[in-house]
Amino acid sequence: MNRAAELERLDSVLVDGEAIAVSMVVGTAGVGKTSLALHWAHRVRDRFPDGQLYANMRGYDPGLPVTATQVLDRFLRSLDVPPTAIPSELDEMAAMFRSLLADRRMLVFLDNAATVGQVRPLLPGTVGCLVVVTSRSRLSGLFVRDGAHRVSLDVLTAEQAVALLRAVTAGYRAEDNEVELFELARLCARLPLALRIAAERAVRRHRIPLGELVEDLRDESGLWDALSTGDDEESDAVRTAFAWSYRALTADSARLFRLLGLHPGPEFSAEAAAALAGIRGGQAKQQLDILAGVHLVEQSGSDRYQFHDLLRTYATDQARDEESSEERAEVLGRILDWYLHTADSVQVAVNPAEPRVQLVPADVSVVPLTFSDQESALGWFETERANLVAAVQAAAAAGLSRIAWQLAVVLRGTYLAVMPVDDWFVTSEIGLREARKLGDRAAEAQLLESLAMVCYRARRLADSEQYYGRTLEVCHELGDRFGEALAQNGLGLLCFERRDFIAARHAYEISMTVMRELGEVYWEALAAANLAQVALESDALEEARRLVLWALDSYRAQGIRVSEGHALYLLAMIQREQGDLAGAMHSIEQALSQARELSSRAREAYWLIELGRILRLQGRPEDSLTASQRAAVLQRQQGDRGREAQAWDCTGEAYMALGRPSEAADFHRLAVAVHREQADRWQLALSLNHLAYALHAAGEAVEARRHWTEAAALLVTFPDPKARRLHEEVVRRST
Repeated sequence: MNRAAELERLDSVLVDGEAIAVSMVVGTAGVGKTSLALHWAHRVRDRFPDGQLYANMRGYDPGLPVTATQVLDRFLRSLDVPPTAIPSELDEMAAMFRSLLADRRMLVFLDNAATVGQVRPLLPGTVGCLVVVTSRSRLSGLFVRDGAHRVSLDVLTAEQAVALLRAVTAGYRAEDNEVELFELARLCARLPLALRIAAERAVRRHRIPLGELVEDLRDESGLWDALSTGDDEESDAVRTAFAWSYRALTADSARLFRLLGLHPGPEFSAEAAAALAGIRGGQAKQQLDILAGVHLVEQSGSDRYQFHDLLRTYATDQARDEESSEERAEVLGRILDWYLHTADSVQVAVNPAEPRVQLVPADVSVVPLTFSDQESALGWFETERANLVAAVQAAAAAGLSRIAWQLAVVLRGTYLAVMPVDDWFVTSEIGLREARKLGDRAAEAQLLESLAMVCYRARRLADSEQYYGRTLEVCHELGDRFGEALAQNGLGLLCFERRDFIAARHAYEISMTVMRELGEVYWEALAAANLAQVALESDALEEARRLVLWALDSYRAQGIRVSEGHALYLLAMIQREQGDLAGAMHSIEQALSQARELSSRAREAYWLIELGRILRLQGRPEDSLTASQRAAVLQRQQGDRGREAQAWDCTGEAYMALGRPSEAADFHRLAVAVHREQADRWQLALSLNHLAYALHAAGEAVEARRHWTEAAALLVTFPDPKARRLHEEVVRRST
């Protein structure tokens, strides 16, 4: 369509190669906002060499709109931030996003935003980046407060509308009468969405005179007029075009179209459509191609389809009008079952050691997907993440409480590996509510434990402790010893974080004993490995060695390579503390070899830090420096700033061993800054001590004493013997 004037107005935001921060395209539904903005974005892509980010905010879909947190999570992953490094709080996510875009020139496209609140956290605040927003609302807050440039999009002129009709029907209807084309445009209210649907219908019936088609559409319009209030001419025209095209479909295509209106998520695959309709995948693909051909659905990617929000509403209305409530419930049950059982297959591939939910077999017409490897399973999960959250929400809204809580629990196993914290909170909270509605105490315990774990991963340690405590209460009431042992292991993790090693030991020992009695070999070994860490930090080195060797043998017998590597890493630390540097080197090299075989860059990065320590103690500071710097680079790529800081700290120690204290101090300062920012008091105390040593060696005694004083104030808060010994040493240095 010819939108030259509007394109010129969008071009005006680019001034001397730089961009205004925000540009909005606003207008009524179906007026072509997205098409225009996408066309313009493609036209100016060379101005933004670092790429484009796109999110459909779904502000006008029947379901819940997309939140800024969800979009930031997706954007940060697109910018290669590892899932484990993505903050859980909106403000922190927004700050990370702004930081990553600070030196880039990118275009951020936020489609179908309904409110300023959806948009504002997604603004990069960088001169070289531009945010393009489309909305039916005028979003005056962005205009007034953020200086947004606004382009208001009106319906096409009569001439533009006819030009669009001729473009779509070119080669099929060259002889159409101009007057009739203008009438067709009028009946479509000159809205591009309605015009394209009407034009496609005219192409498919190109042997019928346009006058007959116009009369047919006029009759349809008259029917709709009789059913509507007449307050919204544009909306009526769009629905008229929808109805005109819908009634021309075959029975099978029309049925799939209206059933797709019951799909809980924003987009869908052919397999999902097949499950929804209870048909074979090939049939669904054929019908989807037909629907895409007449513009009733849009193909959004390889085997991915979506509705324009107006068409989704229309499809949902048709399903409500033409399907009984029993049929609609059956359809929703089928698609939710498909997501539940396919998500279960993902957990099997991604995290098989986690407890499984006993599922009710799916309907014979539902064919869930299965996965042969972790990569394909995670690929499906990432593609369907929004749909999986929507499925939990839809199940709860429909009163399908069993499916809601089961899907929430099934997702936990994959969330552990992928860490979408916001999704994890949402689904677990819904699942807990639905389990309580059913009075299912066992399900309630599983959801409480899930919330405890996500709080632990999100560093909400007080909340995590409360959830674990409640989990223990419910499991005790039920006599669920496995659940109690799992919760005790979680409480052990929390105590270890606080360096309360007496409480951590007690929790881990309970967990290990119960898991042994239950015959849960994997979980017994995991608790033993955790207990070995407590023993190591408590200077009980022989006990630590015995426990970790037992866990290592167990992991090897079970064939769990990742856990075997972790046990070897712990063994290397124990051997280093015992002075067995040759044994420590052998263990850490085995661990690193397994990390590389499994393509686990995160584990390789962390275990390289231990390699650096061992090399330094062996009198090989140059090699230690290489390992530590390699660890820091990998940690930077993984986005784990805390462990990157540990690698910088190890780098500083290597420089000290090389007799270069000024350079050592520079790296210790980097570590101190990050640990301070992350409020990691133990690592901060260690890095402050190292920094003080380097400064003292460099002749800066006053500054060194200042850092030792701060380190002493931190160390006195920890109750363990290692912290007390280090505190005494630091106090001597600071006075």
